[in-house]
Order: sequence, then C-alpha cells, then structure tokens
Amino acid sequence: MIKYDLKCENAHVFEAWFKNSATYDEQAGAGAIVCAVCGSTSVNKAPMAPAVPRKGSSTASRREEIAIKEAEKAAIAMTTLRQLRKAVEENCNYVGPRFAEEARKMHYGEVERHGIYGEATPEESEELREEGVEVAEIPWLPLTDA
Repeated sequence: MIKYDLKCENAHVFEAWFKNSATYDEQAGAGAIVCAVCGSTSVNKAPMAPAVPRKGSSTASRREEIAIKEAEKAAIAMTTLRQLRKAVEENCNYVGPRFAEEARKMHYGEVERHGIYGEATPEESEELREEGVEVAEIPWLPLTDA
C-alpha cells in the first residue's frame, strides 16, 4: 500500500491510499479519483515530505515511541476520569433519573444549592442549558479496569 497526498484544482489537499503507484496512475488517468472536499476529478499528487528517521533510530521505533506516549496519555485520562467519578460520588447526592427536575429546583431557588449527579436525556440536558442551568456530562467509567 502507498499513501499519496493529493491536491485538486481548487487547492484542496487530502490523502488517499493505493495498492501501488501503478494503481494511482490508472485511477488518475480514468478520472476515478475525486476530491474529498469539493468533488473535483481534476486531482494531482501534492508535494510530500518523506519520513526520514533520525540517526540511530528507525521509523518503526519512532512509531513505537509515539504509540507508547499516546497509551500513557490515555492511561492518565482514564485515571483522571476515575478520580473525578470518585470525587463526585463522595461529595454529591445521587438523584438518578430526577436529575433535570432537581437541577431546575436549585436553579429557580426552590431548594438550597448542593452538588447532585444523575441521569438526563440529551434533550433534558439541552433544555437545562437553554434555561441557563449549568450542567456537565462526564464519561462515567467503572472504578476499575476489571
């Protein structure tokens, strides 16, 4: 497989994968390559910079370094979300599916303000925001990986 950066007559740049360079030539000659932005079939290869590995390293090891860094970032994000869940559960009252109703009561001064969490439909969340009620949606991860 080979990846080319392509550019249409309207200067839109996009990438496409081909089995080999002959496949690209065949499709380009037949007008079968279409700009992903505007639909133009007048497409040519755009200038590309080759991936040149640093001295003493290989492209594969560079990819591995990137993958490790991305995995570390994901692990930090997961840990942070679990800590957030724990803090919410320890410091707020669970109101379940009555979340929108309880949030409105606090917003309009019917009950004293305090931290709550629960479930709301996307429509309920949007309605709350339109009314000026501050709400946040948090990915509710399990506390453990198991």
